[in-house]
Parts: sequence; structure tokens; C-alpha cells
Amino acid sequence: MNVRLGDVAPDFKADTTQGSISFHDWLGDSWGVLFSHPKDFTPVCTTELGYVAKIKPEFDRRNVKVIGLSVDSVDSHEKWETDIAETQGTAVNFPMIGDPDRTVSNLYDMIHPNASDTMTVRSVFIIGPDKKIKLTLTYPASTGRNFDEILRVIDSLQLTAKFKVATPANWENGGDVIIGAVVTDEEAKKLFPQGWKTVKPYLRVLAQPTQ
Repeated sequence: MNVRLGDVAPDFKADTTQGSISFHDWLGDSWGVLFSHPKDFTPVCTTELGYVAKIKPEFDRRNVKVIGLSVDSVDSHEKWETDIAETQGTAVNFPMIGDPDRTVSNLYDMIHPNASDTMTVRSVFIIGPDKKIKLTLTYPASTGRNFDEILRVIDSLQLTAKFKVATPANWENGGDVIIGAVVTDEEAKKLFPQGWKTVKPYLRVLAQPTQ
């Protein structure tokens, strides 16, 4: 199944290291990050899961639930978590889906046969409270993900969901933003009475609105 931006995230039931879940019910009214790793007891994945565990309070602060997945079993995940805690200094504190029958992996197109016909690639799906896909990322097995960048993207997604703005290249939370292209100057005057800087008619910059 090819999951694209704006699609409703496929719902599923699965066993995890924190019990059985129904995905949409588990998400509730939170944002979500679903990410896959190729294989348990592998080096890059160990560092990734350890780092996500370390920064989980940052996801919590943004009302984001995080959940991992691989085609290994829940029992395998639980055994691996001991190694992750030992080597990364933080116990895994979010659920990991066991998907040995590849049900969820196939729903989210996480197995790319030309890369590997048995393991999931490093997929990331950011899901909004409306259960729609807001971002997809795909990394090869050899490249670890930058989860600080994923937090940055979530900041942008949450800001632009609330205000009619866009975020420029390399934007960081608190930086200047851009008035959305579909917003007319007349509408902008009502939305942003504090004013803005017009660089070009299509490039209008203003201070980040207060959330």
C-alpha cells in the first residue's frame, strides 16, 4: 500500500512491548510518530532507539506519541531493550510493534524489495490528530536518522496547522516565518496586525506568531 501525504494513516491492531493496541485509538487526539527499523540487535537501530528514548520528553511536550516497529517479534524486542539500555544509557520508554507477519509493514509500504525483501527500511511517518499523514521520510538501512530534525519538523507542522504561515529553509522554532502564499495582503492585515516585511510580493516575512 502506497501511503501519501494527506492520506488517513492506515489503522491496525498489533502487539507491542507495552501491550496490544488499536493504532487510531492509541493515538487518541495526539500527534504520532511511527518509525520502522530494519532489524533487532543491529548497531544503527540500537543508537536510534536509545536516542529517541533520551528525547522522549521533547515529544511528550509537543503532545506526540512515538512508536517503533520491525519485523521481529515482541519477545525479540524485549530482549533487545536490555542491550539498548546498557549501551545507550536510557531504557526504551515507548512501545515497539512486533510485526513478524509484516501486516503493518505492508500497510505502510515499509519493505522496499530492491533494498531488502525481508527487512523494513528506515521509514518515518508523522501523523496529525486528524489521523492524516503529515510527513513521510525514508532512509536506507546504513544511515541513522536525525531525530532532532524530526522534532524541528513537528514544530513547523504544529505551527503551520495553527497559523496561515510557512517556515523557510533551516527554520528553527522562534525564528521568522513566511506568510502563506494563498493569504492576500488584505487577509494578512487581519491575521497579522503586527505587520510584516515584504521582500517580494510573494515573499512576506514576519516574526513567528505566538502559539
